[in-house]
Amino acid sequence: MKKILKIKNLSVSFKSENQALLFDAVKDISFDLYTGEVLGIVGESGSGKSVTALSILSLLQKNKAVYGAKSSIKLNNQELIGANESVLNEVRGGKIGFIFQEPMSSLNPLHKIGDQIAENILRHQKKNYDEAKKETVELLKIVGINNAKQRYNAYPFELSGGQRQRVMIAMAIANKPDILIADEPTTALDVTVQEQIINLILDLKQRFNMAVLFISHDLQLIKKIADRIVVMYQGEVVETNNADKLFLRPQHSYTKKLISSSLSLKKQEKQNKRMVASIKKLTVEYVLKKNFFGKAIQTLKALDNVSLSLYKGETLGVVGESGSGKTTLGMCFADLIRYEGKISIYKELDEKEFRKTVQIVFQDPYNSLNPRFNVFEIVSEGLRVHFDGLSEKEYQEKTVAMLKEVGMSEADLYKYPHEFSGGQRQRIAIARALILNPEIVVLDEPTSALDVTVQAQIVEMLKKLQNKYNMTYIFISHDMRAIKSISDRIAVMKDGKIVEMSKASDILQNPQKKYTKELIRASLV
Repeated sequence: MKKILKIKNLSVSFKSENQALLFDAVKDISFDLYTGEVLGIVGESGSGKSVTALSILSLLQKNKAVYGAKSSIKLNNQELIGANESVLNEVRGGKIGFIFQEPMSSLNPLHKIGDQIAENILRHQKKNYDEAKKETVELLKIVGINNAKQRYNAYPFELSGGQRQRVMIAMAIANKPDILIADEPTTALDVTVQEQIINLILDLKQRFNMAVLFISHDLQLIKKIADRIVVMYQGEVVETNNADKLFLRPQHSYTKKLISSSLSLKKQEKQNKRMVASIKKLTVEYVLKKNFFGKAIQTLKALDNVSLSLYKGETLGVVGESGSGKTTLGMCFADLIRYEGKISIYKELDEKEFRKTVQIVFQDPYNSLNPRFNVFEIVSEGLRVHFDGLSEKEYQEKTVAMLKEVGMSEADLYKYPHEFSGGQRQRIAIARALILNPEIVVLDEPTSALDVTVQAQIVEMLKKLQNKYNMTYIFISHDMRAIKSISDRIAVMKDGKIVEMSKASDILQNPQKKYTKELIRASLV
């Protein structure tokens, strides 16, 4: 195999506004990438794996990121560090495709998704608009977007998180790049689509002899797709080996910890049955297209006549593929979108009391955290609204205690969201929601952005806090492994409807519906 990318002695440091050195994100790492291979990079949040990927295309902030003097990144013997913008623009999206971890922050909210993909094709290929549009529709079909022709004209906010990620994948492979960098490409995707995306990447790699740099915290995916694996920890490469050898005989203690870390079914289903909330005939319908007179001529039912009950201290797991309506259900329960039907809480609440009683953790922390607020301001904001009699010292003490419970530290108190990895931002979002000790918490993919060594810790933390305060959770996820680790009951959703709902043990051991069986099979549990 031909060596296509060579990274040698790469070091990346970040500086503050006054140019004071903050920390070293990547420390003198070296590895090679060959045509036709998949190189997996695995490590916990903050290990430096995403910084390494962004460095390849010089996508780090120039005024804050500093490369070490000996750092070198060569694509086919052409040095990329320090290359001019014309060279980098040819490489970005052309020779190297990039699938970003958080699609909502990568897609332009003002432009149609189809036009954004077509624009990338037009930039790198000699095609007219009609040809680019036709190819874009085919790409949307390949990555699993239903009604591709109609979806071409959709805007990012009209798609679910998983659908937006599939759009990013289509954009990345549009120009058949020599290298595909996939930074957590399946994090936001449901289990039934994960395998399709993995197979798609492998098919493209085989067809075009393309090299793939696959970044993930999910060892099951890494094991399935990677030929070789690079393990990163605290900015360093601690181990590199063939995938089979690394899993059979890991050498470094951190690698051993990664392999042994996994979610297991230890949830004891609760028997107490005091109802705290009920949902009756919940329906949400979106208008996709209007005629000249403003009358809706094409609609989509995100929720279709959904009914369920919630009980004190239980966790209701809601699972389904992207676009199934599970996130819409959570948004309705948190009273964040309009709906038809009825949601009843066990006691009468004014709006302020409701916001304290019902909290939500969003799927995409990058867009739910105010970039102008530091961590202290973000996490303590709810305290200041609902407990305005506390002293500044008490606000800080409670915030620090909550941060520690989600795996952060006091040193993070005055940092800003952009200084953290995706997983760390999600932990901040969880801290913000739980610091008010709410009675009901909607958790929308709370572990999807977290590395494998932290997922189990977060689930155990959620269980501990639930037992301590007797909270009720609506736990939304596409990951059946996460669902089974925490749920007392499971509701399976498809096309805006609940197709099956029962005790977790009944769903997992004796599913009745074909779709539920497919979800369990695809979840690799």
